[in-house]
Amino acid sequence: MVSVNELIRNYSKAVREGYAAVFAGAGLSRASGFVDWKTLLKPLARDIGLNIEKEDDLLAVAQYHRNERGTRASINQAIIETFNNGTEDNENINILTRLPINTYWTTNYDQLLEDGLRGNNRKVEVKIDKDQLAITLPNRDAVLYKMHGDVERPADAVLTKDDYERYDMKRPLFRTALQGDLISKTFLFVGFSFEDPNLDYILSRIHTLLDENKRDHYCFFKRVQKEQGESEEDFVYRKVKQDLREKDLKRYGIQAIFINEYEEITDILREIEISVYKNNIFISGSAEQFDSPWDNVKSGNFAFQLAKELVKRNYKITTGFGLGIGSSIINGAINEIYITKYKHIDEYLCLRPFPQGIINPDERKALFTKYRQEMLTQVGIAIFMFGNKEKDGMIINADGCWEEYEIAKSLGKIIIPLGCTGYVAKEILEDIKKNIDDFSYLKDYILDLESTVNPKDLVNLIVKIVDSVRY
Repeated sequence: MVSVNELIRNYSKAVREGYAAVFAGAGLSRASGFVDWKTLLKPLARDIGLNIEKEDDLLAVAQYHRNERGTRASINQAIIETFNNGTEDNENINILTRLPINTYWTTNYDQLLEDGLRGNNRKVEVKIDKDQLAITLPNRDAVLYKMHGDVERPADAVLTKDDYERYDMKRPLFRTALQGDLISKTFLFVGFSFEDPNLDYILSRIHTLLDENKRDHYCFFKRVQKEQGESEEDFVYRKVKQDLREKDLKRYGIQAIFINEYEEITDILREIEISVYKNNIFISGSAEQFDSPWDNVKSGNFAFQLAKELVKRNYKITTGFGLGIGSSIINGAINEIYITKYKHIDEYLCLRPFPQGIINPDERKALFTKYRQEMLTQVGIAIFMFGNKEKDGMIINADGCWEEYEIAKSLGKIIIPLGCTGYVAKEILEDIKKNIDDFSYLKDYILDLESTVNPKDLVNLIVKIVDSVRY
């Protein structure tokens, strides 16, 4: 059995290196208020005298309804009415669509994935029919394959036995494309029951062709739990069946991760996100004024050496050109990039200067907040230093630095405040000390973060901390 830590490590690596994919089933959409197939078909089954709770072959139920009515109009209407009403926030979709994953597959009819991708400022290309497969949307960030159709085209949705039997005629290239992705990418199946005939066919083909040379994929299984009033015999039977299903999926390279509650999936996805971005470091800070023992020269040299050392150790730095330190961070990073990294600037340095020229203060504040959220979403570690600015002739703490701290904390990022530099960085360290159990990785370094003022020693301290949380 694959452990959660193994999943996080392997799938995070796949995301970072660009060969990760997601396969979303009905279970992923349930948190947004959508139903599964059984619930969708319940009233249709009742219309033809069947009890959906007694039926295992849901394709057959849909087909029986189609046969009895002579058309699929009722099925189409059910799809339209059912999959246009999801409104609840879905954290799992939020995480999956903000991760730098390029390939998404789903059997769902709803539009939650594409909405999630667009909401995270990603340009998604949606492919619903075979004619779209040969077309490439310029500058796309992700491709979403809806292999069973879309709510806006219910007449073409795959739901009945007829639809599956004719799949090779209507959507043959979807099987081919999915087969190729399953061979070349590492999939995470979320909310998927593995009862879809199309996927079974594709997996069996891959198994036949590749035998033992298949790559690993991952899925979630909720452990069978004894239900109220259930006999011991029935419980044991369901457990045996689940164990057999898990072992059967291994034939196709699909490793099951067992959970006790569905909420655990969210926690695991958050850990994956943190792991993916641990190599990306955001340096927050601004300094209109430096207080002893810091001055312009000493602080500039420190920022330069810190950036240089982090790049040397293959970290990617994100900076917003903070006043007083931003240029030193950039120069330190570029210096190391040109010496040892073959001038691959984009791989090691992300420059995010804040938009200028926005006169309306409310608009500027709202835009800056959104900008900060976008920056911090794409990093795993946030380092805070100094944090002051001039206002009305006075030096005050920079509220933007504090907002970046709040955002980083809400996103579960690794936070390293250099309290020894004063101002907002010091306030952040004091706040962390009050809740140190939430920042266990800092427990052994609090005093050093408060007192280390030698630039070389401080750089070594930061490197020690980031390396400790990197792996």
